[in-house]
Amino acid sequence: MLDLASLQPMLGSLMWAMGRVGGLCLMAPVFGDAVAPARIRLGIMLVLTAVLAPLAPAATDPMTADGIAVMVNQLLIGASIGFVLKLAFEAVALGGQLVGQSMSLGFAETVDPRGGGSSPVLSQFYLLMVTLLFLAMDGHLRLIALLADSFRTLPPGKVAIGPSGLHAVVLFAGQLFAGAVRVALPAMTSLLLVNIGFAAISRAAPSMNLFAVGFPITVTLGFVALWLSLHSLPGAFESLQGSAWSLMHELVGG
Repeated sequence: MLDLASLQPMLGSLMWAMGRVGGLCLMAPVFGDAVAPARIRLGIMLVLTAVLAPLAPAATDPMTADGIAVMVNQLLIGASIGFVLKLAFEAVALGGQLVGQSMSLGFAETVDPRGGGSSPVLSQFYLLMVTLLFLAMDGHLRLIALLADSFRTLPPGKVAIGPSGLHAVVLFAGQLFAGAVRVALPAMTSLLLVNIGFAAISRAAPSMNLFAVGFPITVTLGFVALWLSLHSLPGAFESLQGSAWSLMHELVGG
């Protein structure tokens, strides 16, 4: 015969783990991208919940008002961790957009399944590159380890991320533009020199149709600059990731 009193701690642990994992999967790249089918994302969330549930202590009855408040806190913790990592990826995507505009490819857009709209092709290319880098560097395993360790440093029932933590997230979001410039700077500097050369040519030969001549040259040299600048992409992304990991550890008290 099942004893409901003995099932309550198990149910509480399962609910807290599901809340924190669900918040992470809503915001974090790779885990929450709309590119993956919904069934796969749901399966990943359930597997992570089953693995991490033994680490979550049963703080209170999940069916009470206090239990609902704890559940909201778990969602907030997971979403905050995923949002910080998402900002690092979005900085790289913004850098790709800046490169595309510099090489006159800002109008080349394609459907973005992640956001439901359209985004520049180079932006999605950069995002795909850093996603592969993230997986190659075992970033997904590191994220799961951080989530598991968060149940020790920030157990359910404890005060969740406070105003100071949310303020730190907002300040980190301000670094998005600095990170985007760092990603796009090598290619943008090369293309700036190309545009300065065209400006000198327009002064020397005002009758020349620079739009017809300059556009294919700009695109061709832009691809060369893009290929050369990809060598600096891992370093820029690693720097963004390092700041993101430091903030995520700070949020969970690690």
